[in-house]
Amino acid sequence: MSVLAYDGMSAFETGIVTEVFGLPRPELDVPWYELAVCAPSPGRVRMIGGAVLHTDHGLDEFAAADTVIVPGVADVSGDVDPDVVAALRAAARRGARVVSICSGAFALAAAGLLDGRRATTHWQYADLLARRYPLVHVDPDVLYIDDHDVLTSAGSAAGLDLCVHLVRTDFGASIANAVARRLVVQPHRDGGQAQFIEAPVAPSPEDDRVTASMAWALRRLDQPMTVALLARQAHMSARTYLRHFARANGVSPIRWLIAQRVRASLPMLETTTTPIEQIATAVGFDTAVTYRHHFTRAMRTSPSAYRRAFRDGVTEINRSAADRGRRA
Repeated sequence: MSVLAYDGMSAFETGIVTEVFGLPRPELDVPWYELAVCAPSPGRVRMIGGAVLHTDHGLDEFAAADTVIVPGVADVSGDVDPDVVAALRAAARRGARVVSICSGAFALAAAGLLDGRRATTHWQYADLLARRYPLVHVDPDVLYIDDHDVLTSAGSAAGLDLCVHLVRTDFGASIANAVARRLVVQPHRDGGQAQFIEAPVAPSPEDDRVTASMAWALRRLDQPMTVALLARQAHMSARTYLRHFARANGVSPIRWLIAQRVRASLPMLETTTTPIEQIATAVGFDTAVTYRHHFTRAMRTSPSAYRRAFRDGVTEINRSAADRGRRA
């Protein structure tokens, strides 16, 4: 695995990558990643605030990794270093997984790797990304997008969500949850960055009641749930509840509830042989058909295919991760 360092970079995004993938984690008892911090030219890299990073790794090492990560660009309005563009294209041709955090999507777009794909970036840059690269289908509302071999995340902290997602993809839910606990973050954040876009409305005490109603619902996912029922828990009218919920979470209560139910089903798919019909009922869907529909929309695969992928992935990971780490 490699991550790009560049003059004018912030330490935060690169720090996310090094924290998740660079620290040894022998307690997890899996062959962990090997991370190389790379720069367009080996040597000194000037960071925001006057700090200097030094690396012996250049773009050859960057492009040779199985996963390459671009944590940002120095100027979203300027041209991307052509050597970086060439390295990204070379990595993609080799079949590497290419990842961007925040404004790093501009580098992937400059390399043509986002043409015809859904991608995201920080909401402040979304319109600019769409204007500069009209072949990219920019989605400004999500925290990250996994498009198989190309993954993009929104603003800086969303990079942490994406990094934990990569761990989940590579090692399964239990390892990702363990890493998240060590980082003291959620294994998966629901909603999107729409909830973080600047708005003139300030939080109100009613939002605390919305939060309490959400916690109440999470303890009862297997039970029938309606907006009216949630609103009663928050001591609001349904109309008022809908308004406050959307302001606090960026989605409707029903969309949030569906996402929670899909999320609750993942450990059962990953770790049990429970039939799909029983899983659907256990997480609150009326029928397996409804569950499959919402699962496929959220995860872009069926529950059965997801289960097979994780079972195959977990059995294969112990054989392949060490090799992947050595090549990264």
